Amino acid sequence: MSQFTRENVEKLSSGLDEPQWMLEFRLRAWEVYENTEMPKTSDEEWRRTDLRRLKLDQIGPSVNGDAATDVNIPAFLGGQLTEDEAGGNMLQIDGVVRQYELSQALKDQGVIFCDMHTAVRDYPQLVKEYFMTKGVPVTEGKFAALHGAFWRGGTFLYVPKNVQAVAPLHTVLWSASGKTFTHTLVVLEASAEAIFMDEYASADGQGQTLHNGVIELLVGDNAHLIYAGLQDFGRNMWQLNHERGRVGRDGKLDWVTSMMGTRLTKAFQTMELDEMGAWGRMSGIFFTNGRQHLDLDTQQNHNAAETVSDLLYKGALKDRSRTVWQGMIKALPDSQRINGFQANRNLMLDRSARADSIPGLEIMADDVICTHASAIGRLDEEELFYLMSRGIPRKIAIEMSVQGFFDPLMRRIPFEGVRNRIFDRIVEKIR
Repeated sequence: MSQFTRENVEKLSSGLDEPQWMLEFRLRAWEVYENTEMPKTSDEEWRRTDLRRLKLDQIGPSVNGDAATDVNIPAFLGGQLTEDEAGGNMLQIDGVVRQYELSQALKDQGVIFCDMHTAVRDYPQLVKEYFMTKGVPVTEGKFAALHGAFWRGGTFLYVPKNVQAVAPLHTVLWSASGKTFTHTLVVLEASAEAIFMDEYASADGQGQTLHNGVIELLVGDNAHLIYAGLQDFGRNMWQLNHERGRVGRDGKLDWVTSMMGTRLTKAFQTMELDEMGAWGRMSGIFFTNGRQHLDLDTQQNHNAAETVSDLLYKGALKDRSRTVWQGMIKALPDSQRINGFQANRNLMLDRSARADSIPGLEIMADDVICTHASAIGRLDEEELFYLMSRGIPRKIAIEMSVQGFFDPLMRRIPFEGVRNRIFDRIVEKIR
């Protein structure tokens, strides 16, 4: 019997002591969820990811109770990832804040950095304006609607007009219960700047768990956001995400995605370049092993003339894991003089692994520069032999070759701490 019911929506909202408008929002989302069919492999965007083994009703939503207090969280989580010390830090366990700090300097600038429930209570006008209205609507799909009805926890970051946040922000979202519906909403007003590190993790466990997340990155005119999302969930987690960035006139969004964990991930990641001069870069890195299944659906939508998008996703695969990347660059009829690029490159470490790489262009303008590239290959045995002939053990030679494969993407990540964190996990998975 399904636990995703109207009664549980009301129970969740009541337990969080939410205002009436949020309850009404949740109930509208629940109605969309109820009236939307479960994705099937006959649907084009789901053709390579089968959800029939997902026991959604057995998992259920997170409705009651507090987060666990005796959870052991890896020591490296929350560690400093940027050269400048973070001005805001937050740790959430199952959507409940356990640690929080925000520097006085950021407070004096008018920066708002808090969990989503505090934002709903203390900044209702801001949240109502932006929450699943300009980024990911509940009509985006079955799981976007499910999220809208049952979201719990997450982060709200707001940077006012003309404010350059003096220090980076950092959150860690840990799933202990296995029912994780976090929401990240970032709003930068015109000419604002911010750096935000957003980590998601959980321990390995028995039985299916679920992360149904939404990420909304809204960058105003002439604003600049650097966002790094680092996902390292346990091997029993199923992740179903909708993520969207919107960029205004002369704005910049530098979006980094790292995916190391989960049993299965299906993520829709969309960059919307809405006004002239908008610039967006998407850098994705992933490593799968065991029976992991990772399906990334990316969109670079040029909605205005003279916009630039640049996507590079690289992944390595071991054992019987599988990855899917399907990308699209879209240019509307009036989107002249744009420059769009996308590339996906995959390194196969075992013959039993499989990668599907599907780039695409949908161009309705006639004065554009749009290119795409895709590659799937294996380790070069001659290169390994060369390294081994210099006295390097084969295991270390493989690590060096994988590091070389990822190096062009790593160079796009502006923070050494992030690069080191990602590569440490890659080395662990190689071994």
